[in-house]
Amino acid sequence: MQTQPKRTEPLSADDLVDRMIYRRAVEAVIWGMPAVNFDRMLRAAIDNGGKANQMIYWSQPVNSKNQTLTPNPDTIYLNPFYDTRNGPIVLEIPAAESDAVIVGSIDNSWQNALEDVGPAGADKGKGGKYLITPPGYTDKAPDEYIVLPSDTFQGFVILRSNFKSRSDADIAAAVEYGKKIKIYPLGTTPDSTVYVDVYDKVFDATIPYGWRFFESLHSFIQVEPWLTRDKVMIDLLKSIGIEKGKPFDPDEKTKAIFDEAALEARAAIDLQYAALFVPPFNEGTHWAVPASMDVVTGMGTGFADPNSYPVDKRATSYAMGYFSAKHLGAGQYYLMSFSDSAGNQLDGKYTYRLTVPPNAPVQQYWSATAYDRETHALIRGMSRNSRASTISDLQKNADGSIDIYFAAKAPAGKETNLVPIDPQRQFEVLFRFYGPEKPLFDKTWTLPDIEPIS
Repeated sequence: MQTQPKRTEPLSADDLVDRMIYRRAVEAVIWGMPAVNFDRMLRAAIDNGGKANQMIYWSQPVNSKNQTLTPNPDTIYLNPFYDTRNGPIVLEIPAAESDAVIVGSIDNSWQNALEDVGPAGADKGKGGKYLITPPGYTDKAPDEYIVLPSDTFQGFVILRSNFKSRSDADIAAAVEYGKKIKIYPLGTTPDSTVYVDVYDKVFDATIPYGWRFFESLHSFIQVEPWLTRDKVMIDLLKSIGIEKGKPFDPDEKTKAIFDEAALEARAAIDLQYAALFVPPFNEGTHWAVPASMDVVTGMGTGFADPNSYPVDKRATSYAMGYFSAKHLGAGQYYLMSFSDSAGNQLDGKYTYRLTVPPNAPVQQYWSATAYDRETHALIRGMSRNSRASTISDLQKNADGSIDIYFAAKAPAGKETNLVPIDPQRQFEVLFRFYGPEKPLFDKTWTLPDIEPIS
């Protein structure tokens, strides 16, 4: 016969308050992940001398001092942050050239895509002037602008200027072409664009799983309007000390509760992350798109479906990456894996091989990048973090396939094809397809698993 649970003493008023703060703090982390992700990037830009409505860029492919979430080390990044509190902002994208193109997306501060740019975007590769307008803006814009009403005051533009090879000349050309992009307030001139180079500076935008997460969330809430879909959070956040127009000043006891709650939220998010890989993109492998289709669709439409708001899955996506595309798959596509062919976690103390089959389905290039499994940022201290098809001296096999190695030390004679790994860290790999083609989607071309070889 089942016994009844023992009766306990009623919780005290203080205990009830502490438990409420804890529960609500866990949910605040999950709900607020894309906002804090954005705020962390903005603060990193400011810490490195940048401001909103300036062209923040890296004059070389990023190294591991760039601690954003899953950045691409095989392109030139241009990453302006816009702020429309004083009026609309103009973004000028140059026309694509035979050997130069800008690709990327314009996102609001919740990282919902307003529009893509470049050949897969609204300008169709012809270049154009995008006008980002603030919430409630009603003035008529001149006809030459592609008007993008933003429901947040802030946001960012994630742009990539791709290079043909790793030569100094090709990288310099990609940077020069990227500087044709302009950002400036409406009513001023393109020449007012300010360029701020943050290459080789510590740019730490990793997620702080502790009380400082809530400090960052408070900062975001002070600036941005409440969206109708999120108004249920107003009182919830108020109950844990986050309120528009009020300072955030938790005492030490509350900070400790926040620290514990953030760790539980992180564990819950990691469970969701693992679930993304079932089923995999190709049957029999461990590669998967690192975002649920509910999130991909929702981020591109501003969660227009009245019966869907996948907050849990959204948290998973923005705990390991940033930005969303309006039309994922048109300009780029991504597959992620943290497991080897046997289903075991990738671990830096072992040596692995990824064989990229010939005729990869890309118009531009592919790349394979290793990230720290815990932080989802580039592995610190490595001489490089990726290998890509733009690297002219990659060794090829007789059939045209290419073996990429992940190890602390390269197998003999394989140094050119090595992605070095910290032997003390677990890792994950993101495989990028730029200009993805039909064989990827009809699955007549398959990326095999990463194999342990020692």
